[in-house]
Amino acid sequence: MDALPITPAAIAHPAARELALSGSWTALGVAAIEQELKALPASATVSIDAAGIDALDTVGAWLVEKYLRRGEGAGIELRGLRPEFTRLLDAVAQQVADQSTALARPASAPPSILEALGRSAAGFLEEALALLHFVGECGLAFASCLAHPARLRWRPILFNIRSAGVDALPIVGLLSFLLGIVVAYQGADQLRQYGANIFVADLVGLSMLREFAPLITAIIIAGRSGSAYAAQIGTMSVTEEIDAMRTLGIAPLELLVLPKIIALLIVLPLLTLFADLLGVFGGMVMARSQLGVGFGEFLDRLVTAVSVSAYLTGICKAPVFAAIIATIGCFQGFRTHGGADSVGRQTTRSVVQSIFLVIVADALFSVAFSALDL
Repeated sequence: MDALPITPAAIAHPAARELALSGSWTALGVAAIEQELKALPASATVSIDAAGIDALDTVGAWLVEKYLRRGEGAGIELRGLRPEFTRLLDAVAQQVADQSTALARPASAPPSILEALGRSAAGFLEEALALLHFVGECGLAFASCLAHPARLRWRPILFNIRSAGVDALPIVGLLSFLLGIVVAYQGADQLRQYGANIFVADLVGLSMLREFAPLITAIIIAGRSGSAYAAQIGTMSVTEEIDAMRTLGIAPLELLVLPKIIALLIVLPLLTLFADLLGVFGGMVMARSQLGVGFGEFLDRLVTAVSVSAYLTGICKAPVFAAIIATIGCFQGFRTHGGADSVGRQTTRSVVQSIFLVIVADALFSVAFSALDL
């Protein structure tokens, strides 16, 4: 079927200071008349007869409204326009007025220091309450799985044990070994001055087993696995996979969160033990090369200097660090909304918050152990 012919828009001058509009005032019909309308002085017109307009769209309405606004002080009268065209013209006029008001509105002043501080405090409180709510939901989900063990998903747990534990052995071992070397090397000069070379075993053993090995392992896992948890869940949230899981009746916490927390609770103490061994071995290597303390002498002194309680002090920190890292990573993943930039932002936030809370927890452990004389 052929399209109906479009009558071009036209402007006539039937009398002095009067215009008559006719034709199709649409995107296809006003191309030839736009420049003519711009050239007309608005002050030379007092009446516009729009009865001859056959069609009107937003382009034509915008041109008419633009001409009317040019002659706003001249009192131009528009008459004869169809009711449906009048409504469209009024809508365009309202939109133009709103845009003009927005452009004329002065830029808002930057918030004061007190206002910025209040907003930051409110945001921190909101996130803290959301985290508390998330921890409560995880606790309820874990209790439900304990009541119904068949709901535990062992395949994701084993997968996370491999990805967060076995795959992390090389980087954890290397950094712990180097850290043991650094600690022994830094203490070698001071111990040599007093002829106390053998006490390098005390320095390396206590520092690595109580503090450095659990802390460096937790920081590595926070940057490696915690960020992966946030990125994975955040991407699923952006692509609406989590909403699809809820629609299918699959609990996201049971499938995505609990396996990660359980796996990290298992592997982080084991990784800490591995870091203890590699850190002490690094100290042994440096003690032999710098202080002339053999492996046998080092181990004999290490057994005497480091008690079982000192060793367990470091190991017992690992499950707490694991719970912090897994919970923060998953929590920030669920708070991802929008697009890819939000995934990166929440991933970065999860790493920063995990490391911060791990260090805070380590400081609290130090205070508690000091009070308990451990």
